[in-house]
Amino acid sequence: MTIPPIERKIRSGLPLIRFMQKYIPVPVTNFLLRRSVARVELGEGVRREAVSADGVPCTWLIPENGRADHVLLYLHGGGFVYGLTPLHLKMGAYLAREMGLRLLMVDYRLAPEHPFPAALEDSVTAYGWLLKQGVSAQDMVVAGDSAGGNLTITTLMKLRDEGIPLPAAAACLSPATDFTPKENQRPGFEDPMIPPKAVKLYTQAYVGEDDPHHPLISPVFGDLHGLPPLLVHAGEDEILREDAVRIVRVAQSAGVDARLEIYPRMWHVWQLNLDLPQATRSLDDIIQFFQTHKNVQNPTPI
Repeated sequence: MTIPPIERKIRSGLPLIRFMQKYIPVPVTNFLLRRSVARVELGEGVRREAVSADGVPCTWLIPENGRADHVLLYLHGGGFVYGLTPLHLKMGAYLAREMGLRLLMVDYRLAPEHPFPAALEDSVTAYGWLLKQGVSAQDMVVAGDSAGGNLTITTLMKLRDEGIPLPAAAACLSPATDFTPKENQRPGFEDPMIPPKAVKLYTQAYVGEDDPHHPLISPVFGDLHGLPPLLVHAGEDEILREDAVRIVRVAQSAGVDARLEIYPRMWHVWQLNLDLPQATRSLDDIIQFFQTHKNVQNPTPI
């Protein structure tokens, strides 16, 4: 099979990302990310606005002529230790623009300074804040990638357990759903982007002194009954593929309307590369899924 040039080009940069995770200290990376996030351009049609959601820093991504009463709550990835990235904001802008609604990107607290359950608490707080602003639960959807995919599912579980109305649907991109040791899960496999050293760092930072089997840390060990429809996308060429497979099985066994899509040759959260056809294909599928499960339609131009 011939691999398109854009895919080869992006894949050739994955070793650099892998190298950075192994050798560049997390504080240095976060410093550089904050500087680049401040300068990122989202393109025409979407503006950004900082907001505090009951003390949780967030960023609104607001498309022109977008519906103010419908919201996508987005929980970014980064191993629970890295903050927002320019790529996350650009991907969020794409979703907001194509769906015609506001997107709230949550800048939750990071490990190891703030291990579990800090990020989960911030995600739940941001959701509750949206409800206080008058946004109906059925007019909200939730999505997240990697660590944010974990938070998407665990946020739904915590909201359910606290009797808070759940959103209409949720989507996860390459979610991390099991923080227990799994070195032998795929013998001989080497993730092209995430080195084992980084996996251990992220796990230790977030789990801290807690049991990794805790269902709000590793939702594959949790009860997912009563959750809204769930769509999970994962790449064939990533270590978290099995996490995606397992969480969908757990969800389906609990009666959740859950669907899994595995994208051939794709790596961890490939959707951040908007020039990649498989990225927009995945994001467009997520948009269609959300529009199917709630009354979110592109607004009529004014």
